[in-house]
Amino acid sequence: MSARIEKLEALEAENRRLRNLLGSSEKMIERVLVAELISVDMDPFSRRIVLDKGARDGVSAGQALIGSNGVMGQIVQVGPFTSNALLITDPSHALPVQIHRNGLRAVALGTGPLNLLKLSHVPNHADVQVNDQVVTSGLGSRFLSGYPVGKVVRIRRNPGQPFADVYVEPSAQLERTREVLLVRSDPIIDQAQDETHAIWSGW
Repeated sequence: MSARIEKLEALEAENRRLRNLLGSSEKMIERVLVAELISVDMDPFSRRIVLDKGARDGVSAGQALIGSNGVMGQIVQVGPFTSNALLITDPSHALPVQIHRNGLRAVALGTGPLNLLKLSHVPNHADVQVNDQVVTSGLGSRFLSGYPVGKVVRIRRNPGQPFADVYVEPSAQLERTREVLLVRSDPIIDQAQDETHAIWSGW
């Protein structure tokens, strides 16, 4: 009975996570696919994960990863049955963002730790405040605009330097999330390409 209760509790927790994911997908007009984490890179200098969906499921490089609370990363390598994703906190990841309050644009860089991003090239005099919400800007063609990225948690303005150090705490629970949404951000383009291909095939 104890084993059954534990299994039911695990299933209930999984259902809650999936409902949260589906709730976030209701706000999207893009095509989405639910995937599950099957492996995490243990390298302390890398933030990569392996998902249980691959090319046979329609996954392609560059697809955005969205958790129930915000942006998680993007697909960088695709195999037949699995795919590798780079989290937004990886030191090699850069994400075009903007401050939701005033539209100020910046680039969120991974710093390594799972709980911290850094905004690059933010002028010292820029209107940025602690607790400002940071969202995707839509630039760079990877993510559409408006996805939650995080909130500003620390600002250090350096006298005599052109740029401030602005740090952001990610909205997504990168160390806890098990299920993610793989988002296709170009459904209209894909549909147009499919129709064009069908026309040319008909000729």
